[in-house]
Formats: sequence, structure tokens, C-alpha cells
Amino acid sequence: MQALSVSLVQGATRWHDAASNRDYYGDLVRTVVGQCDLVVLPETFLSGFSNASCATAVTMDDENVRWMRSLASEVGAVVCGSLLVSDAGHVFNRLLWMRPDGSYAKYDKRHLFRMAGEHEHYARGHERLLVELNGWRILPQICYDLRFPVWLRNRVHEQARGRMDYDLALFVANWPAMRRRQWRTLLRARAIENLCFVVGVNRIGVDGNGLAYAGDSTALDCLGDPLVHLGAQEQVVTVRFEHTALLAHRQDFPAWMDADAFTLDLTGNDEKNP
Repeated sequence: MQALSVSLVQGATRWHDAASNRDYYGDLVRTVVGQCDLVVLPETFLSGFSNASCATAVTMDDENVRWMRSLASEVGAVVCGSLLVSDAGHVFNRLLWMRPDGSYAKYDKRHLFRMAGEHEHYARGHERLLVELNGWRILPQICYDLRFPVWLRNRVHEQARGRMDYDLALFVANWPAMRRRQWRTLLRARAIENLCFVVGVNRIGVDGNGLAYAGDSTALDCLGDPLVHLGAQEQVVTVRFEHTALLAHRQDFPAWMDADAFTLDLTGNDEKNP
């Protein structure tokens, strides 16, 4: 495992204006050219979090996806964030893990925010995504997923070659200011219980529904202690993760050895989609 440099991009997403958001976030991302391996943008960073955007969801050959591919190439780093994507007759809140070479991986949001009716407009995903970068195993997730520790549980599996499922969990979000205490608490809990580093990137400003966002984007070590905290202003910060402390903590405090074994039913209890 090499060191991993991650840039957290916290901005005020423009409401239902993909072109303006491409310009806005593109300018922010270009400030870290040559400085990082991974750029993390907020959830639905090209539209804002809105059920109305379901009607204008993009396809995987849309200009927004092409723009994201071009930006990753320009910056020379993986760029990730979520878009609203129409695919196979459904609309997904989809995180794209866009690599500089133009290839990508995708994660469709598993837990849809029922309190805002997201489950009535979007299809949920059925697969966890694990990606590798600089030898790090990374679990990308979206906003409300943060509240579900069973889905996020880190375990040692044979397919991980004797290592834990992941070393870094990252969460892209549109998490309102009224629940900022829960955001910060849950991020810390996920780092502590999963013996991993955590990155959470949220937006700022006020959206078209009148919801305020306080940012609070952060990077945490495996003890749940902050490495950086962005506050409530527009900001781009790069943090460097070193694997030495992570591996030492897992060896000195091997709580994973006493974890309960379980399996997940990824097809049941779905009210809307197969």
C-alpha cells in the first residue's frame, strides 16, 4: 500500500443546473491538479438532491458523464460523486468512480431516503462496490447508506486475500444542517467499528427546497479522530492517508476477530423494484 492523497471538494451545488455545476465544480477540482490520487464530490453534485430531477436523469453516454471522464483525465486522478442516471428502465442515484484512463466503476445507492420520498422515484442498488487505488481497498457509499452499519460492516474475506474488505470508506452526501450532529457522529462510529479511515463529503448552501447544508465534510482516522474538517464554507482540502497507522491499529486492537458472522439478503424487502 502506497500513501493515498484524497481531495475533498465541498461546494454550493446549483439547483437543477448541470451546466453551471460543471463549470463550478470543474474550477474547484482543477485547483488540485497533480496534488491527489482521488477527488471526492458531493452527492448529486450536478443537480442537487431533488426528486424532480428524476425526469431529467442522464444516460451513461450523456455529456455529463463525458465531462466527468474528461475532468478525471485532466486532473490525473480518480473523480467520484453521484449523478442521477437512467439505466435499463430505472433511474438510479449512481456514484461514478471515474478513472483518468476513462474506465469507471459504479455504485447505485442501496438505501433510499424514504423521508423525502426517494424510494418512490428511484431504484435501489443491490451490490456493494469495492475498488482499489494505490493498493488501498475503498468502499464508496451515498449519504443515507451511512445509517446502516450491517450493510457497511468490514470483514476479513478470502477474496480480499486475507485482508479486510476495505481500508477506506467514503460517503458522498447532501446531508441537511438540521441533522449535522448525526452526520458527524455516524461518520465517527463507522470509522471506529470498522477499523478503517473514513471520508465524508457534503455540500453547503441552501437548495431549491429551502434546505440548508452545513458542509462538515471530514476525513477521519481509524480511531474516529478528525484529520481534517471543512466547516461550512466552500473549500477544497487534500488529506494524505498513510497505511502504517491503520495496519498497526488492526494488529494491536483486532476487534474484527470477534465479529459476528452473517450474510446479507440483497434481494428481499424491496417494495418497488426487483
